[in-house]
Amino acid sequence: MLLKYFYDEALAQASYLVGCARTGEALVVDPARNVEPYLAAAEQAGLRITHVTETHIHADFVSGLRELAARAGATMYVSDIGDAAWKYAFAGRPDVIPLHDGDRWMVGNVQVQVMHTPGHTPEHIAFMITDTAAADEPIGVFTGDFLFVGDVGRPDLLEVAAGMTGTKEIGARQQFCSVQRFKALPEYLQIWPGHGAGSACGKALGAIPSTTLGYEKRFNPAFRIEDEEAFVQWLLDGQPEPPKYFAQMKQVNKAGPALLSELRRPKRLSLLHIGRLLADRAQVFDFRDHAAFQSAHLPGTISVPASSPTFLTYVGWLVDYRAPVYVIVPTVGRLKPILKALHAIGVDDVAGYAIAEQVIGITESLPVVTSAQLAERLTRNSLLLLDVRNRSEYDELHVKRALHIPLGYLPDRLDEVPRDREVVVYCATGYRSHIAVSLLRRAGFDNVVSLKDGGEVWSRHLPTESVKA
Repeated sequence: MLLKYFYDEALAQASYLVGCARTGEALVVDPARNVEPYLAAAEQAGLRITHVTETHIHADFVSGLRELAARAGATMYVSDIGDAAWKYAFAGRPDVIPLHDGDRWMVGNVQVQVMHTPGHTPEHIAFMITDTAAADEPIGVFTGDFLFVGDVGRPDLLEVAAGMTGTKEIGARQQFCSVQRFKALPEYLQIWPGHGAGSACGKALGAIPSTTLGYEKRFNPAFRIEDEEAFVQWLLDGQPEPPKYFAQMKQVNKAGPALLSELRRPKRLSLLHIGRLLADRAQVFDFRDHAAFQSAHLPGTISVPASSPTFLTYVGWLVDYRAPVYVIVPTVGRLKPILKALHAIGVDDVAGYAIAEQVIGITESLPVVTSAQLAERLTRNSLLLLDVRNRSEYDELHVKRALHIPLGYLPDRLDEVPRDREVVVYCATGYRSHIAVSLLRRAGFDNVVSLKDGGEVWSRHLPTESVKA
């Protein structure tokens, strides 16, 4: 048996290729939309991808299930568990095999057994793998978004992100039952999860790529809480805010995403053309770095520096999927990877792009301030500090009397930000505050600046407090 691990740092998402060296067949589990790495790895190993599967209808990225099946000529294996709301719309195709708890199939000498593990989502399944050429017992389990290193998948996404009220407690109780089922399995089993640290599909995911069930039984809180009510309370408490695009991903992946070959190619545009589009309130993202945008940018653009590995998360929070997207990138070489990244979260309608190391023409700059400079001005009654971090960060420590609006919710809560006061925006590193100021500028806030310093600096210069538990 051959096993290959793939990891997308931007989405903290893991996928896997399992191959049989004897027959040359291979299975890919939870593929991302960019399928080139799987095809290249299979070719290098002398394998052909014959089977493609995934653990559930994903919410945090566009699935590569259909894309890879189309490119490789593979058969798709998908969960057929649950009601109509959680079944694949394309499941009736002849190249799609519906799966239920206990089902098994072979990839050469590799046996794949389906285990229904509801909780994160109702249809969620895991795959127990046995290398029958070497053993008659399983070696490990692809656990998807059920079991992570040090954590289990959150059960509240359907309610928080997709608006399906009343589902999070049901999901938490299902997750408890799934954990109890895994407690009965052998400790030696390897665990290959679908996400790592940084994913919003859990609250405390470990950074190492894999684990063993025995280790998780000893150190994962989900396995150490015996009481169901205590488990439910623990699991639902402190989950991070899920990006808005999660609801869009659920719909796209359930229906079946478009193939990349079907997408229109964006047109190259001049900055003058982009400026005219901005005058009509077009949606333009500037992916240049902080310094370039602060120096000069077209008024009305949204700055999300692509230099951060997590920039996609913030695009997902802020993008309007109903409208075309236009992008500004610093060089021609950056265009292709940025488009790939956007396609990973379903930003498919990219109508045009401009290349600009420097933005010239009708521009404005983005002022910043240091915490030392700000400390001297805090006595002004007209000054407002806006904290755009997540709730848990704010609760732990924040500047006194700061207004708290997490970055992703800012476009929906602009009415809470006074227009007659100077606004200083801050976060943990200066990255989110930079994005927030560009959003506020786009919305017509003129007297707004970004705090340049991160939390280690502003916590020393500015008066702080915490929300007591």
